Amino acid sequence: MVSEFTEQDYAVINEAYDDLKASSLKRCSNEQELEVVQKAFEFANNAHKNVRRRSGEPYMLHPIAVAKIVVSDIGLGYKSIAAALLHDVVEDTDYTIDDLRNLFGDKIASLVDGLTKIKTVLDKEDQAKTQSIQAENFKRILLTLNDDIRVVLIKLADRLHNCRTIEFMPEYKRDKILSETMFIFIPLAHRLGLYSIKSELEDIWLRYKEPDAYKEISEHVDKDANAKAQELQEFMEPIESALKQAGFSFEIKKRVKTPYSIWHKIQTKGVTIDQIYDLYAVRIIFNPEATSVTGNYKEDERAQCYHIFALITSIYKYKADRVRDWVESPKNNGYEALHVTVMSNTGIWVEVQIRSQRMNDIAEKGIAAHWAYKKNGVSENNSESEMELWINKIKSILVNPDVSSLELLDMIHNDLTTTDIFVFTPKGEQRRIQKGATALDFAYMIHTHVGNQAIAAKVNMKLVALSYVLRTGDQVEIITAGDGIPKKEWLDFLITHKARNVVSNYYRDVNAGKDSMSQDFEEKPTDKQKSTWNLFGLLSKANRKAPFVINRDNIDKVVISKCCHPIPGDSVVGFVAEDGKVIIHKKTCPEANRLASKYGDNIVIPEWEAIEEKSFDVKLSLSGLDRIGILNEITRYISLVLSMNIREFSLHTDTGVFDGYLVLSVHDTEELDKLIKRLSRIEGLKKVVRNDL
Repeated sequence: MVSEFTEQDYAVINEAYDDLKASSLKRCSNEQELEVVQKAFEFANNAHKNVRRRSGEPYMLHPIAVAKIVVSDIGLGYKSIAAALLHDVVEDTDYTIDDLRNLFGDKIASLVDGLTKIKTVLDKEDQAKTQSIQAENFKRILLTLNDDIRVVLIKLADRLHNCRTIEFMPEYKRDKILSETMFIFIPLAHRLGLYSIKSELEDIWLRYKEPDAYKEISEHVDKDANAKAQELQEFMEPIESALKQAGFSFEIKKRVKTPYSIWHKIQTKGVTIDQIYDLYAVRIIFNPEATSVTGNYKEDERAQCYHIFALITSIYKYKADRVRDWVESPKNNGYEALHVTVMSNTGIWVEVQIRSQRMNDIAEKGIAAHWAYKKNGVSENNSESEMELWINKIKSILVNPDVSSLELLDMIHNDLTTTDIFVFTPKGEQRRIQKGATALDFAYMIHTHVGNQAIAAKVNMKLVALSYVLRTGDQVEIITAGDGIPKKEWLDFLITHKARNVVSNYYRDVNAGKDSMSQDFEEKPTDKQKSTWNLFGLLSKANRKAPFVINRDNIDKVVISKCCHPIPGDSVVGFVAEDGKVIIHKKTCPEANRLASKYGDNIVIPEWEAIEEKSFDVKLSLSGLDRIGILNEITRYISLVLSMNIREFSLHTDTGVFDGYLVLSVHDTEELDKLIKRLSRIEGLKKVVRNDL
């Protein structure tokens, strides 16, 4: 959108840049570096002159905002700030990478080149040849890890700002972007330690995918936080006093759990917001140098975390199963902290997070903080090496020529979202491995030859099969035979990429030229998978923007997905199949996010019309206090008072409490909400929650 800028437009641009420049002073070590940032701003500002975004604001505000995220939220230096300011110049104007190279040097030009390659849309010929344009673009994003990870970090900043302004996009495109964000960018931000970016992206995703839930949770949290502000202050006072008396230099911050994290816990744990223990948190950030005893920075840092833990738990009682020690064993993205949940004197649970200043910097800035501390010669336990190991692992996946873009997208997503466990070698050395890994996966992690020659394992001194699934704390010894070779059937239970890749490659090499073996072991889509991909045919641009209205005339063309069981009133998204049918998913359904992240051009936005003769099955989980007649009261109320058809009902009682579920038919969410509210009034019925079937 092009229109002449007004004086007010120029004033808005200059004000935004002045704010960026003030932030950049912290990351520019001298006047020359600041001059490069200034030069990049002036060049980009001229290149984007009179160009506007969908919102109508000057386009230049976008690269300025991206650069602000790069410096403030990620903590990158002047070259990255300049690259962020220039990141759309080559794509959207007549300037070339060579122009930027002549003006700004090789490194800034290469960063912009990497960002431009990510953004470039494949031409029509390539579109006909590839299964998923989006998958190819994600592959481009991840391939930049081979060149300079700063490209990925700047791209995350770009995605965050685009999500901040997503309200100005049409709904079908909004769903595509949000699904991509949930499937790849949020896990990527998490794995790179960028918690603030991850949390904001999650909240934006929830705000548009489940607006009612987002509004309800936000209002509850705001109201409750205001009511408990004084309680939290009183909770912090004895802690502050104890820390000062012990000689600590520190600051304490209050925080409330984010709307998305609350929503996610409600969905996954089947709890209410009042049952969430860590709704409120207090973060203690201390300076270990102020209380140095041994002169060893790292040793003092760890010891002081435990000292603070002891001080807090001497004041308040703590919940033993809610202690999280990421000081001794950092997360695989480098996060270090000690968490404990304690009971305040007024009866609320509060999570206390204990971090040194270094730990806090890494938690806030992620991998950029790792670089800063490495540059300053400060060791970072195992977190730095874990981050480097993960990046090298991703690189090894990316360079595999036998992996298609769609497979790559699934593999990277699975790797990003996988949690790890800790196991021990026979000598007591701690090793990190993917949750769900087997003894044989562990063998391949030790060495390829150990895995190839493995015949059994000892876990905690007991003989087990190679398929044994490891648990945190297991001590593992691999038993080998000198003449052992990989076995084809191992692929049935191996889960780590390295192990599966070694076994697959072994048989691929041995059986080179044999079509049957190639089909068995090449990691290509199966016929069933291909038919699934083909199910979601591309839509023409003219069909795609119009909403798909679901009514009695076309209900036979609608397929209600069995993975999330949406009903009228739910926030839903549709995918058009080759036969013309529209498959409906909840917007928050993981399968919908997976499909939309790959096949964004297939999306339609369904709108429900009332269909009185059509009903939909829903499942409700029930729990409460057992009493004589409660079962009869529940069933009679549903059948006689509400005139609803119960399809299935099951309850289990134990020592005065009961839990169970029922499946019944409703017309829409409005009817379901009324049912839940009315059932909740029954004496003894404490929880009524909708669950996916």
